[in-house]
Amino acid sequence: MLIESTVHLPVSLAMFQDLIHQPGSADATMRIIFRWLHFVAGILWIGLLYFFNLVNVPFQKGLDADTKKKVNPDLLGRTLWYFRWGAVITVLAGLTYFAMFTLKGDVANADTIGGGTVNLWYVLLAWLTYPIVLFAVEFLIIKKVPAIIKDGRVYAVVMIILVLIVSWGVLKFFNAMLTVNGESWASNKTLSIGVGGAYGIVMMLNVWGIIWPNNKRIIAATAGTGPAAPPELARQAFIASRTNAWMSLPLLLFMGTAHGDWVIFGK
Repeated sequence: MLIESTVHLPVSLAMFQDLIHQPGSADATMRIIFRWLHFVAGILWIGLLYFFNLVNVPFQKGLDADTKKKVNPDLLGRTLWYFRWGAVITVLAGLTYFAMFTLKGDVANADTIGGGTVNLWYVLLAWLTYPIVLFAVEFLIIKKVPAIIKDGRVYAVVMIILVLIVSWGVLKFFNAMLTVNGESWASNKTLSIGVGGAYGIVMMLNVWGIIWPNNKRIIAATAGTGPAAPPELARQAFIASRTNAWMSLPLLLFMGTAHGDWVIFGK
């Protein structure tokens, strides 16, 4: 019976030949691989980010100290492992895709059609300074200015202003770098991913620079394998995590507008 039920399998698969096609080139294959990896790692990372903010934070408030000692070291230690490495893979895959298939195309148009001499790696590295500087300022605020993070509303206003300034700077930067003979070759994809990707890099730096180091010390103290954690560490990690949570919303919007039918920033 098994042989009879599978004898027509090749015929059945042949029905999909007109629907499923393999990529036409190695370039197309790499494009698919990096986009798929970016999506999968991003789902893991952002999913756990929402778990921490929407589920774990209110859940922890109802746990007593003894329960936290039993549950948190294993639960949060394991979850934070996937969380932080998901962030790394998401950003690295996204950066690679952006450099190889999005920004590279605009630079090529500016050079070949516009007659310019734009350097891809210079543009990419200069762009990276925007999220790095934003994170550095945010890090100093969270770590050195407790008066601001004491009230989340005050901190939110400060961060919104900083993010808006950096977003405006990123848009002006790409338009300036990719303008040749008075014409800008910066596409909507480059501008949208340039802004959204900058948010993603800040978020990854938050994970590795604040959220993970602080929680690592807190978990060790809870498990009794490390010294007592300063009380301010929990607040700092919470603020950084909430920053990532709300920053993920415009990030996802701009990533969506980069590949959809809504042109938000340019041609």
